[in-house]
Amino acid sequence: MSLREECLWETLTPERPDAESLKGERRVDVCVIGAGITGLSAAIHLLEQGKTVCIVEAHETGHGGSGRNVGLVNAGLWIAPDDIEAGFGEKAGSQLVSMLGAAPALVFQLVDKYRIDCQLRREGTLHMAHNAKGVADLRSREAQWQRRGAPVELLTGAACVEATGTDKIAAALLDRRAGTLNPMAYTSGLARAVVGLGGELYHHSPVSRLERQGQRWCVVTEQGSVHAEQVVIASNAYTEGDWTELRRNFFAGYYYQVASKPLVGEAGARILPGGQGSWDTRQVLSSIRRDAAGRLLLGSLGNGNQKPGWFLEAWANRVQQHYFPYLGKVEWEATWTGCIAFTPDHLMRLFEPAPGLVAVTGYNGRGVTTGSVVGKAFADYLCTGNHQALPIPFQPMAPISAPGLRSALFEAGFSLYHAGQCLRVVI
Repeated sequence: MSLREECLWETLTPERPDAESLKGERRVDVCVIGAGITGLSAAIHLLEQGKTVCIVEAHETGHGGSGRNVGLVNAGLWIAPDDIEAGFGEKAGSQLVSMLGAAPALVFQLVDKYRIDCQLRREGTLHMAHNAKGVADLRSREAQWQRRGAPVELLTGAACVEATGTDKIAAALLDRRAGTLNPMAYTSGLARAVVGLGGELYHHSPVSRLERQGQRWCVVTEQGSVHAEQVVIASNAYTEGDWTELRRNFFAGYYYQVASKPLVGEAGARILPGGQGSWDTRQVLSSIRRDAAGRLLLGSLGNGNQKPGWFLEAWANRVQQHYFPYLGKVEWEATWTGCIAFTPDHLMRLFEPAPGLVAVTGYNGRGVTTGSVVGKAFADYLCTGNHQALPIPFQPMAPISAPGLRSALFEAGFSLYHAGQCLRVVI
């Protein structure tokens, strides 16, 4: 059976929000551009504070990385907390580490408050060491997080084998703050909460122009416009059109996933039996998790849309046979790819290019929790003007050099690595 090019999370979220395109003129306090996790979180927290809000989305809710990611509810960024503080400075870095360390709790709070059915698991995540260098990295991360009071524990030996379901992992860092979910269901639930709070949501309404008109902003789409005192640009890696400089402040990367049919029996139950999601310490990292129906989901950096189905199946078979040979032959049923906004230093950027206009980019693959936190922070800042509400200070827009070339070089490196995995040169 050949792989279907279809996002599994979409098929597992039957009640996705529907909305008309924007027609005519609307006047609100805040216009949010992008119906992903960041924009929806911003809208919810603005509405909770009494603001009127309109969201315009170029496609449909969750179209971008918000609905296509792995679904890990992680604390922190990909890089270690000491490196975050080194990158932003001790004061700003410490605040960012603290806010993102508590990010899973915010996601859990939103899920509970708005009764979002997103197959949420709260048992944590596992960062898996694939070699001795990876073990040393995880020991360092454990010490850094424990100094900050985080409930993390490095599992080794039998405890590691039991938690991961494989003896090919030397150690795994268990972060009990974290969890997993269906990201499309989470995003869709946030959208329903927005509408339930009185917010306006418009699909198929790409922005063509953004301009200042007196004391208000005018957000122009093909068939309508929104006049607002403040604007949140929350399109991140899926920013389209020439109406903003945001696209020049990141370079695009990709992440593909391959999902099996639901696994049955004792063999399947051995894989991540505690319900955690996981990723490894490889430079070209891979992720492993199960969904609510018991499917095995494997993912890695790279654009699966540019690879034939047989290649993706061969890659998935190689990873599965390395880690979980006791499964025997696995049937793979679906594959999909999402886009990531990368920055050269792997740190996100917040912008305020003009009064009343805020934007974000560069999540570097941590959208579920980071988007939820940044959305709330933007709402709090726009309502109060207090810069302390932000996880990091605003920075001036500084377009990166040769973003297209950076993307191409990254993709070439990822493809070469995956080819090596298929040929058993690397694993």
